[in-house]
Amino acid sequence: MALIIDLKPREKILIGNAVITNDSQRTRLHISGDTPILREKDVMKEEDADTPCKRVYFLIQCMYMARNPSEYNEKYFSLIQEIQHAAPKLSFIFGSINEKIIEGNYYKAMKEGRELIELEKDLIEHATTNHQGDTNVAG
Repeated sequence: MALIIDLKPREKILIGNAVITNDSQRTRLHISGDTPILREKDVMKEEDADTPCKRVYFLIQCMYMARNPSEYNEKYFSLIQEIQHAAPKLSFIFGSINEKIIEGNYYKAMKEGRELIELEKDLIEHATTNHQGDTNVAG
């Protein structure tokens, strides 16, 4: 079954190692085969991976696009160990992400990685709000 992707004008898509940029009109692509495909909106650049959970997402993305995904395993598992040590409440999502990675479902792992980034954002906002509240009480 073919994957059908509607591209907006000038939208980019990665298919394997190729970056394809749409022209000035909407385009519908029917893609068959077993190669990694990422829409521009799902791509995270390395310089944008500026938090631990964003780095996790970036590493999963690298696994998804790589010919040899296991070359990223050491960095990935080391990073998630650090995150789990600092925020044990996130362990449940890593179990699910790891399961997807072991199965070779990197795209699904990336989707859960997006959820992880949102959880991280909420944790940071909560910690910042609580910290500011503590400062106000002491002041």
